[in-house]
Amino acid sequence: MGIDYKKIGLKSGIEIHQQLDTHKLFCNCPSLLRQDVPKFEIRRKLHAVAGEQGEIDEAVKYEVGREREFIYQGYDTTCLVELDEEPPFLINQEALEIALQIAIFLNAEILPVTQIMRKTVIDGSNTSGFQRTVLIARDGFAETEQGRVGIDNISLEEDAARIVGKEEGEVVYRLDRLGIPLIEIGTAPDIKNPEQAKEVALHIGDILRACKVKRGIGTIRQDVNMSIKGGKRVEIKGVQEPSLISKTIITEIERQQKEKLNKSEVRKANPDGTTSFLRPLPGKARMYPETDLPLLKIPKQLIDKVKRSLPKLKSEHREELRQKGLNEEMIKLILQENKLEEMKALLKVYDKPSFVVKALILYPKEIASHENLKNIDKKLTVDLIEMIIENVAKKNIKEEEVKHVMTDIIKGKTLEEAMKKEEVGMVGLEEEVVKLLKEKPGLSDKAYMGILMGKYKGRVSGKEIMELLKKHL
Repeated sequence: MGIDYKKIGLKSGIEIHQQLDTHKLFCNCPSLLRQDVPKFEIRRKLHAVAGEQGEIDEAVKYEVGREREFIYQGYDTTCLVELDEEPPFLINQEALEIALQIAIFLNAEILPVTQIMRKTVIDGSNTSGFQRTVLIARDGFAETEQGRVGIDNISLEEDAARIVGKEEGEVVYRLDRLGIPLIEIGTAPDIKNPEQAKEVALHIGDILRACKVKRGIGTIRQDVNMSIKGGKRVEIKGVQEPSLISKTIITEIERQQKEKLNKSEVRKANPDGTTSFLRPLPGKARMYPETDLPLLKIPKQLIDKVKRSLPKLKSEHREELRQKGLNEEMIKLILQENKLEEMKALLKVYDKPSFVVKALILYPKEIASHENLKNIDKKLTVDLIEMIIENVAKKNIKEEEVKHVMTDIIKGKTLEEAMKKEEVGMVGLEEEVVKLLKEKPGLSDKAYMGILMGKYKGRVSGKEIMELLKKHL
């Protein structure tokens, strides 16, 4: 039998942290992760600071007890703000507007005046010993098939430095990631079961991808908060894949039932759905106001401006693409490959959506697979594909010739060379059809078509070949 989530008193919520695609949150440095050798290093030890309630947080006490030294690596793009040698700049306006877009999509109440806070963090991931964070909106909601899930808070905060090395008593951090704007979205503990948790995560993910956020590994982090009847709240860090959310919750329920938890803690998500201890669960004692920045005011005029320029969600794009006559497979491909804008641009050159998707995505994929190529986008750039499609629109080449033209370009020919073709007379073509039927009797129409299309590489149409096949079969 399955788990009765109502009976065991499951309470769950998720937190999503997503990097925004702008410069850093409190300085003008680029949000760029670098792979070259750092220009300098500095060493520091961090000390505990009491929060605004005058207490030192339990998680902070835990880090103090580890007595570690931190090495920070920087570049020519590292500034004094990142080194905590200069006060922060005013908040990044572009990042603020992206956060407002997300808040509007999540039906949240935007705060007209809010306080930028410092969150004590002394694990070394912040040079200052704290992370700046600001509550932007609250009391929103997301609709799911199993009911509404509240959105408790939407905040903007600085991303942490990234670990590049670790030894006994010493951790090496790189400062290129420190300060990249993060949107933090925290749901209410309204999630009733693991599948609803996954649904909420996917819904929020669709909203984030509609806005100007970074893509790729490490740009989004998902945490799960949960408890069961008689137990304490546990925060599970780093549940990266939506497909792993439900499995992790089920596995954690089993662990909590077995161990009968009496303490709150932070745990790390493992790839197999299990979790392992990280540290005690932090509380509110680590928060205190940022003294170097004024109150953040969000005027109605700014909110109205953001509302007028909201991007389209994936569901809206899907409907728009359906109206262009594309099937579900092609729509999924465009959205997965993030090629919507490129497709729209190419449709202005040649208004045949299905063919444009083939030329933009399908043909390059097929060529890359057949030729065993990687990074084919660097050879078949969007600009080059546009030039090929322009020649189709001008009837210099046929649609069915495009894949062969692309293949020839990959093999080293110029576009002009790839477009040159020998004329194929109908008499010669018919002779070739008759010859093939004699040499390989009993094949299917599709097999004969494939052999002949491969031989002539787009120099004749499939319609012409099929007519001759029907005549002689």
